[in-house]
Amino acid sequence: MAQGLTVADPLGGDIDLKNAGPEQNYPKPPLRIVFMGTPDFAAESLRALLDWPGAEVLCAYTQPDRPCGRGQECTPSPVKRLALEHGLEVRQPLNFKDPADVATLATLDFDVLVVAAYGLILPQAVLDTPKRMPINVHASLLPRWRGAAPIQRCLEAGDLVTGITIMKMELGLDSGPILLQRALRIGDADHAGILHDELAEMGAEALLDALSRLPQGGLMLLPQDEGRVTQAPKLRKDEGLINWALPAEKLHNHIRAMHPWPGAFFDWEQTPGKLLRLNIEPGAVGGDLPAGVTPGTILGLVSTEQGQRLAIATADKAYLVPRLTPRGKKPQDAQAFACGYLKVCQG
Repeated sequence: MAQGLTVADPLGGDIDLKNAGPEQNYPKPPLRIVFMGTPDFAAESLRALLDWPGAEVLCAYTQPDRPCGRGQECTPSPVKRLALEHGLEVRQPLNFKDPADVATLATLDFDVLVVAAYGLILPQAVLDTPKRMPINVHASLLPRWRGAAPIQRCLEAGDLVTGITIMKMELGLDSGPILLQRALRIGDADHAGILHDELAEMGAEALLDALSRLPQGGLMLLPQDEGRVTQAPKLRKDEGLINWALPAEKLHNHIRAMHPWPGAFFDWEQTPGKLLRLNIEPGAVGGDLPAGVTPGTILGLVSTEQGQRLAIATADKAYLVPRLTPRGKKPQDAQAFACGYLKVCQG
């Protein structure tokens, strides 16, 4: 699993987030806060604010309910569900192109706008509404990985470290000055789901740390180095398609970046002319291949310390898969798949 790191921040010195103690050093009176966010990542920050004595959360903005699932029923976002559980007012404008929505926001007379994975690029009129500043919780070490999918893109690129940036928002995509950063080491077995949960928790803690320093002027504004910017565009569902002709290490990075969504998949020729779509979970790079093996060939079962794995040929090595999901079926481990589809049963 990923591990937290103690790193230097823009204030100077090394800071251990776990011992920063924002609960003992919170603003009095509490900061009046408006929160904007939508998915689970954002809900973690909202939950921390609701539990923190240094914040008075006035309301939560979130994306409008979207049709979801086979029935296409409108489903409230995680932020909306959490806000309603706490009796917090929820607002869901489509966007802020209507001046009336901006005017309504401004009537709240608040100190800080906190944004985490809201899903909109906010206009300057919205960013100007808080009395102190608009703050964003972003899941990367900016300026690396600006955009909608920083967690997946860092894994895809094979990064060894990621983290959280608390930044002052400005007009543009994740381009504002840095207030505080926390780093997280990426383990070889980490996938996007693991990093998401760890960064969501780290982001909430870092947010409280930053807010606790704000009233005393304890936050410096560190401009981002534009020469180091990389982009993290939104994931597309078709990006989960696996190209077995790539080297195993590159494939490993791709597969764990796609897990759990959109999932890594390929079409296996079960019998001549009959393709079966298989989703696979992240595994590990295995040993060298026999000569002349075509990439994408299912080689059979391999015994590892973690149990039976299904070996599939890549450009240079075997890739060892722990679990697969044939289209229309339930997930199954490598041994069950081999028994059912390859007719190789062990034990």
